[in-house]
Amino acid sequence: MTKPPLDIFLAAPRGFCAGVDRAIQIVELALEKYGAPVYVRHEIVHNRFVVESLKRKGAVFVEELDEVPDGNSPVIFSAHGVPKTVPAEASRRNLFPLDATCPLVTKVHREAEIHLKRGRHVLLIGHAGHPEVIGTMGQLPEGTVTLVETEADVARLAFPEGTVLSYTTQTTLSVDDTAGIVEALTTRFPDIVGPHKQDICYATTNRQEAVKGIAGKVDALIVVGAPNSSNSLRLREVAERQGCPISVLIQRAHEIDWTVFGGIRRLAISAGASAPEVLVEEVIAAFAERFEIQLEEVRSAEESIVFNLPRELRDVAMNRIGSLLQTTQPTE
Repeated sequence: MTKPPLDIFLAAPRGFCAGVDRAIQIVELALEKYGAPVYVRHEIVHNRFVVESLKRKGAVFVEELDEVPDGNSPVIFSAHGVPKTVPAEASRRNLFPLDATCPLVTKVHREAEIHLKRGRHVLLIGHAGHPEVIGTMGQLPEGTVTLVETEADVARLAFPEGTVLSYTTQTTLSVDDTAGIVEALTTRFPDIVGPHKQDICYATTNRQEAVKGIAGKVDALIVVGAPNSSNSLRLREVAERQGCPISVLIQRAHEIDWTVFGGIRRLAISAGASAPEVLVEEVIAAFAERFEIQLEEVRSAEESIVFNLPRELRDVAMNRIGSLLQTTQPTE
């Protein structure tokens, strides 16, 4: 039987961001330099495929440091960041920590600390329970930071007279939702101090803009990502708000509900910042088995940001580059 036609539009940018790429490299380079096991507190990034791949290479994932045995094995902190109590506990136990916190998350931590030093109470816009929010709130003493999740929360805020306010945000939020909350904050508290530059990271913004550009022009949109990945969840929400009739989040191709996609003719695919491109290719291959596909990439921005690795791992990274150059040199 002839397969029905399907146009697939690949949103770009999509998938891994610089912070995620750096975090995964840190685990791989630590395994290469120090050998297994290398312990990782929390999922290094929110993607089960990535975590399982690193487990097979010798990484051991734990939720808390009390699961790490005494010794000098490396302990890596995830890309989402950790409260100050975590590195303090690692130091107390003489563990060997490697910090894979995304530098853009660290920027938010430093901003919050500066606000505190200048006598400001910090309002953190974010989602309760997310590791990044836990890590950011954990940079400041209890009672000096208040979590704000919605515009309704803004209306309920109450502070003693004379309280100087500031705000910062989780890096993986919906750009539009956050703009609404910031507007509510600045309307109610005109003197509130915000960040010098928005805290939502470039990768989150770029991926949302890419989805906005195509979601209203297709019959369905798939976001490849994990259900506990904030930036992936936001991408699906963005597609839905743009009027996309079908917008779903899946982790792997086997999760595709073919009863939903049977009658489509135009499909868009994006991927959260923690999702490797191989999973996007897996989804494309699954559709190619059932449809006669035509692929087109729709790019809305270029990304060239690269973050430095921890000093302890730069020698291994340089050796990798040297080996790669040797293997790619033409032979005479």
